[in-house]
Amino acid sequence: MLESCPASWCTIYRDRISKNLELALGLVPRGRQFCAVLKADAYGHGIQQVVPLVQEQEVTCIGITTNAEARAVRQAGFDGTVIRLRAASPQEMEDALEDRVEEQAASLLAARHIAAHIRAGQYTAGVHLPLNALGMSRDALEISTQAGQTVCREILETLGAHIGGICTHFPSNDLEELHGSNRLFQSQLNWVFDNSDLRRADVQIHAGSSLTLISDAQIETDMYRCGAILYGILKPELGFATTMDLHARIVGLQDYPRGATVGYDREYRLERDSRLACIAIGYENGFRRLAQHSQVLVAGDKPAPIVGKVSMNAIVADVTGLGDIQIGDTVCVFGDRGDVPPTQVAESQFRTIMADLYTDWGRRNGRVYR
Repeated sequence: MLESCPASWCTIYRDRISKNLELALGLVPRGRQFCAVLKADAYGHGIQQVVPLVQEQEVTCIGITTNAEARAVRQAGFDGTVIRLRAASPQEMEDALEDRVEEQAASLLAARHIAAHIRAGQYTAGVHLPLNALGMSRDALEISTQAGQTVCREILETLGAHIGGICTHFPSNDLEELHGSNRLFQSQLNWVFDNSDLRRADVQIHAGSSLTLISDAQIETDMYRCGAILYGILKPELGFATTMDLHARIVGLQDYPRGATVGYDREYRLERDSRLACIAIGYENGFRRLAQHSQVLVAGDKPAPIVGKVSMNAIVADVTGLGDIQIGDTVCVFGDRGDVPPTQVAESQFRTIMADLYTDWGRRNGRVYR
């Protein structure tokens, strides 16, 4: 719940999410499907706010990772396919039965657990066989080895025609590596069909992420699973727009003399008499301590450098000579900065990717929806 007067907050632009989704769907090759990835609470944007936008454009598949996300998707009124995009423990699978989550079966334990619930009439969703294909090496089955092939055959025998999907996750979207991964995946798909009673026409093949979708590679897949592209992280030149701003308030203004130190460990020393603004955001709110050469925008569009170490609940900006700055003024931490893509600035300052930042900011700060 948003405080009545938050010190820091995210503004979420629902119209931009809708437009990004429309643009993304326009990139999907004819005859292919689209899975909207809403894991991590829709990358920090709030699942229950994003689900209606997905439904408006008739997307029939949503990707999640946790049971809480699956429940939120169902509570938001989505009645389509919900796929878990990672392996799950038997306990997780049981708790997700009511929400009809389509699970992955990359181990005999998972396959037998799902099969038991199918026999009991409790599991009515589809099942997906994830292949590693010398890829991410996280939780998918590696059938390039004899041992992996043996397990795969047993999974296929255990679940049979209940397997409705076969998937992989490409580890790199470098064009050459993407083509190589795709060739390997296709050869392993052929092995699966040659060693089972599954029919290609009855199985949905899904591979590729947002980066795959915007690449020039022709990937053989029935469905793309995309998250980042919905939130304007990629390809601003194609019209994709960022969907979250991060703001905070100035809560203190003081003048300090040359030589004064700023922040913990006296790491920063003023080289001139300076006017400093204390801003109510810190690493508790996702303003990382490792941020380098950071700046925020004050008085609308004036850059102010952050000085001293980032505290748990505060940062300090040098606003010397920047005009009429007042306590209570709004400061832009992330948002439109004119001719420089805001994602480029943020990723450089915080030394991480936008998906990480969005997820962190959206969960640590109040959210205002427009």
